[in-house]
Amino acid sequence: MAMTRRTRLWLTIFLGVMTAIAPLSTDMYLPALPEVQTDFGVSTSLVQLTLTMTTLGMALGQILAGPLSDLHGRRIPLFIGMLVFIGATLGCVLAEDIYLFLFFRFCAGFAGASGIVIARAIARDVCEGAELTRFFAILMMVNGFAPIIAPVIGGQILLFADWRTTFVLLTVIGVFLAGATLIYQETLPREQRSANVTDSLKNFPTLLRDRYFLGHCLLQCFVFGAFFSYLSGSSFVFQNIYAVSPQGYSMIFAVIGTGLLLAGVLPARLAGRVPDIIMLKYAVFVPLIGSTLLLAGFYFSAPLAVIVLLLFLTVVPFSVMGAASFSLALSRQGKNAGSASALIGCFSMLLGACMMPVVGIAGDHTAIPMGIIMLTGYGLGTLVFYTMIAAEHPMMH
Repeated sequence: MAMTRRTRLWLTIFLGVMTAIAPLSTDMYLPALPEVQTDFGVSTSLVQLTLTMTTLGMALGQILAGPLSDLHGRRIPLFIGMLVFIGATLGCVLAEDIYLFLFFRFCAGFAGASGIVIARAIARDVCEGAELTRFFAILMMVNGFAPIIAPVIGGQILLFADWRTTFVLLTVIGVFLAGATLIYQETLPREQRSANVTDSLKNFPTLLRDRYFLGHCLLQCFVFGAFFSYLSGSSFVFQNIYAVSPQGYSMIFAVIGTGLLLAGVLPARLAGRVPDIIMLKYAVFVPLIGSTLLLAGFYFSAPLAVIVLLLFLTVVPFSVMGAASFSLALSRQGKNAGSASALIGCFSMLLGACMMPVVGIAGDHTAIPMGIIMLTGYGLGTLVFYTMIAAEHPMMH
């Protein structure tokens, strides 16, 4: 699909913010998790369950939004999703108890999933090959600002207001995205859409029988499990174990987020010169080493600076891995990009949702569960890469 430079810039920003729904919905109130716990008077695991419910909603929402976008086009499901996101986020502001809050967090995640899955499908509509990898990398760079800015904003909000103000801001962002959707130009022509819902749903078993595609699904699953254990546990690790303030934690989170952003430049710069499969190979190996050292650091109570350095090494390759893996997985899918994107997103978010409460199962004064989950996730991801992805790729033979 031919686009002017101005149109491409607008689309990149629009899709980048859409995919940022996930980190914005979780990262912005990470510094406030201890305050949420105190406000509702509940356990650490129950507070971490609020992240789980958001992630679970995002996982299940993608299964619905992906096929609907293949059936009705990208624009209508995207707009409806943003409207529901606005309502659910307002519900979070007004929630009187933890269980009502959990319900609205699930609804916000379910609705926000439309932005995540449809944004990736739109990228596949307009790009292919090395250009698709480059576009995904740019999306992840734009998206990378979210984990840098979100916790800093959340931490600063706590200086003059309570945690509910965070969700007021998320509501405003939702209004902006809904308005932007109204001027978005449809990228999936009617003649390329699925004929009916049944045809859309039939894509799922077909995709899962593809060993190469399934390998990318599993890789994203295990890596997301590791990444979300970091999101869920890092606030308690730094604030409760290392006595870092909410503002100090948000700055540490921003430093690691900056690394994610800078690492996202690599796929964009190397696309067309270094094969995606080679980029992916190194992106799964480096965090495996980092997570091994990180677990040892937690066990031996390493100094704060060492833990931050090891987390940087473990988390930062995530952006390279995401761009390369999504490009490789969707490059073969054509008009089924919405369903393919939904499956990858659903599986990865589901495992991430399951891992979040496990991080706090031993209490909020130990980091060992977080270290074990991160090492296990990256270890299994490396295994899947060599047995299901590299084994099916002609360049790795």
